[in-house]
Parts: sequence; structure tokens; C-alpha cells
Amino acid sequence: MPYLGKVLVVDDDPSVLELVKLYGEREGFNVIGVSDGNLVLSAFDRENPDVVILDIMLPGIDGLTLCRKLKSIRMTPIILLTAKGEEADRVLGLEMGADDYVSKPFSPRELVARIKAVQRRTQPVDAVKYGKLKYCELEIQADIRKVSIGDSIIELTPKEFDLLYHLAQNPRRVYTRDDLLTAVWGCDYFGDQRTVDVHIRRLREKLKGLQCEYITTVWGVGYQFTPPSKGE
Repeated sequence: MPYLGKVLVVDDDPSVLELVKLYGEREGFNVIGVSDGNLVLSAFDRENPDVVILDIMLPGIDGLTLCRKLKSIRMTPIILLTAKGEEADRVLGLEMGADDYVSKPFSPRELVARIKAVQRRTQPVDAVKYGKLKYCELEIQADIRKVSIGDSIIELTPKEFDLLYHLAQNPRRVYTRDDLLTAVWGCDYFGDQRTVDVHIRRLREKLKGLQCEYITTVWGVGYQFTPPSKGE
């Protein structure tokens, strides 16, 4: 059975942890359980999971607060576990960056399917069929997912690369945040526009060695890629 990744499950109900572990590991996931909200941040840092399953009602730090904190650290996909009928909690969770939700009581098979679905949505865009983009000192090689400034290789996360490559394919075209969410994260992504802002900020920090700022803000609209004219 292929290894599908690591899942961190946060719930104070031992039966839920056991159920998710049983069905998740049958499918090829490594499932780690945490029962107290106060222990989640350290487990998240230590385990570096591919997906987090997060109950909203937790002892210690509540799930909604944790969702916001986890998303501020890394853009790891988060699936919320909510009480049936608690629409306000689901909406608030999605606004805080959660990628999906499942209502209790839930089908473990459905939950596993949701885990696989958020993984597909957050996997890198297939760039193998594309070529190389070069603007002055900045070079983007999509086939091997490599970005360099001169002789220096810039380490980007998969989504940072996808976002930069999408912008660079169409220099000076202005994209709204919704445009970028759809193009890079997928039309069924449940996160909000702050996801784009966070990734743009990190990209700018990593590309600060460039002679000019390639990613510019169009106030009130979104972002564009603006290389020097002589490098076109």
C-alpha cells in the first residue's frame, strides 16, 4: 500500500481518534492523535503533518483559534469537525482558513475521502509540460520546479512556486485575489483571500535579492508580475 502522508487528528474523544486512525491507516496514512488543544502547536511543529483534522470543541485552546494559528504558521490543509447543525462555526472556520469541514457524527470513509480531496486540491499544479521563463536575473524552470537569481537557487514551497509561475507567465496582467485562488488553489478551495496575501508576502521576502520588485500590488484590485522592460 502506498504511503499517502501524515494526518494530525485533534479531538478529545478517544473513540474518534481510534476510528480515524483505524480507517486512515488502512488507506496508507500515518495518523497521529492529540486530545488537548494546548498540545496541538507543539505536535504540529514536531510532526509537520500533510493534513490536520481539527475538532472545534476542545479542552484548552479551542479549534477555531487553533485553525487561525496553524494557518499563520504553514498553509497546511485543515478539515474541521463540527457538531451537526452548527452552521455559524463552520462559516467562521472557513473564514479563518479551514479547507473543508465534516459534521459529527461522520462516516469514517467520507472523512478519508475528504482528506484525499484536500490533498489533491493543495498539491502543486502540474508544470512538467511547461518550459522556462527568464526575466533578467530571475529564472523559473517549471519542468524541474526550480527558481534562481543568477547562480543562487531560491527555495520555495509548492504553492509559492505555483503562484510565482502563474504570475510570471502573464507579465503585467493584473490578477485579483480570487483569480489567483482559483488558478493556484482550485475552484473548490474554501480558504479566503488572505491566503494569497500571505504567499505574496513570503514570495517577496524570498525574492528580495532581485534588483527590482517583480511582484507589485495594484491597490484595490490585486497583484501583477512586472519585470524590467529590457528583460522581456
